[in-house]
Amino acid sequence: MQATQTIGTTLSGKRFAVIGAGIGGVGAALALARRGGRVVLFEQAPAMTEVGAGLQISPNGVAVLEALGVKASAAALASAPDKAELRNARGVLVAAMPLGAVALRRYGQPYWQFHRADLLDCLVQGAAAAGVEFVLGQSVQAEPDGTLNQGGISQSFDLVVASDGVHSAHRKAHFGGATPQFLNHVAWRATVSAQGLPADALVQSARIYMGAGRHLVTYPLRGGTIVNLVGIVETDEWLEESWSQIGDGAGFQKAFAQFGGPVPAMLDRVETCHKWGLFGHAPVPNWVNGRLALLGDACHPTLPFLAQGATQALEDGWQLAAGLAAAQDIDAGLAQYLAARKPRADKIVQAATTSGQLYHYKSPIMRLARNAGLRAVSTFAPQVMARRFDWIYGQHPAD
Repeated sequence: MQATQTIGTTLSGKRFAVIGAGIGGVGAALALARRGGRVVLFEQAPAMTEVGAGLQISPNGVAVLEALGVKASAAALASAPDKAELRNARGVLVAAMPLGAVALRRYGQPYWQFHRADLLDCLVQGAAAAGVEFVLGQSVQAEPDGTLNQGGISQSFDLVVASDGVHSAHRKAHFGGATPQFLNHVAWRATVSAQGLPADALVQSARIYMGAGRHLVTYPLRGGTIVNLVGIVETDEWLEESWSQIGDGAGFQKAFAQFGGPVPAMLDRVETCHKWGLFGHAPVPNWVNGRLALLGDACHPTLPFLAQGATQALEDGWQLAAGLAAAQDIDAGLAQYLAARKPRADKIVQAATTSGQLYHYKSPIMRLARNAGLRAVSTFAPQVMARRFDWIYGQHPAD
């Protein structure tokens, strides 16, 4: 069921703290405020900034943006790919799945791509207009009783939402969970100017170039003025799981030196980039401890192979607010949040973990067989490729 934009003020009088001003945290703050909650959002950084990178918001995420009342403003910032393509390392087309108007008809919402900073700014403006109070440059610690400690001062909230990322201090302190395992994969990320790139690089498509033990994702942003690049490489080189680590353009180029088509021209423009290790995270046993709840990467870190990280965080925030508004009390609302979100998020985390294996076959015979199969399905039964994503894209949040 698609979310509606009619939101009652059933959380009126309730006080909420949200920790972390990323996509998920700001989205949750906006969702709670639009239900009538009094929301304070705490961010330890002195300003709300995002790395220069792209993200993809599939139709299930756009449905949340619509429900939050920011779809119109987001549309002005979004790029809408006409299709998703799988190509081999030489740049030859293997298979394609239509998006654009086809996705809109199939799912009732478009498939969008954003510069991360643009979408964050859109959500921040919506949250500010809804009355969310922002407290920046402050490190806070929350307790399961809803107490939040800030610089020696304690405040009490009806609920504290920790959206403090993959290294969540609140998850470690109050929820436990297994130690993440390095997956022997390293990710590179950069954006480059599109001006002067060859025509084959200037397309409105999301592309995945598949090579032996590696793949590269490219898509345009900001009206086609820049191109987002994400490369995943299998390696024994251990690297920390942190988006803030700076890589070097020469290393990115070397990792994909054997790729053809427009890839060399794009990589030649990389001057600065980010590089981090990919880690597997076992499901967090519980996302709720008293009046403290986890959200987004804090409770379900997701590998990038299905492009669902930001979208699943948006789904979390919407469902949390909806569950609380529909329930008789906070505890019942949190139970609804868990029941609605945890099985789906855990399933998507698992699907993302296995999905990337398709792109990295090292055996030439396996690559030939894969490409032949994908090409046949894309040509003669394109609906089969689309059906693979129906369970993700087609589930819109219920009011």
